[in-house]
Amino acid sequence: MKFRLTALMAGALALASVASAADIVDTAVAGGFTTLVAAVKAAGLVDTLQGAGPFTVFAPTDGAFAKLSAGPVESLLKPQNKARTVEGRNVSIKTADGGVMVNNARVTKADIATSNGVIHVIDTVLLPK
Repeated sequence: MKFRLTALMAGALALASVASAADIVDTAVAGGFTTLVAAVKAAGLVDTLQGAGPFTVFAPTDGAFAKLSAGPVESLLKPQNKARTVEGRNVSIKTADGGVMVNNARVTKADIATSNGVIHVIDTVLLPK
């Protein structure tokens, strides 16, 4: 099954208990996820992700970013790569080993409601091709 990725290809979000009245960006800030917030800011996506939505965000944890070498993270945060962060590409969603996979990333926390969409936390960064 394929779904259209409508928001971030990358970011970090492992949310505890954040009120669903917060938008996607405020939820990330409240959760203390500096990599996601830095990527959103660098990409100029703060206004977009605070907009009406609805958005579906597959957001890697900080641990997922830590698995990457420094090169891809630094490259993603450069201003010239801004256009690569909101891709609109298809992703593959499937169930495997009792869990849900998005491409090669496992969903570790699903259906986190925000005021303008939903966040699914994943354990691996989805990189653009």
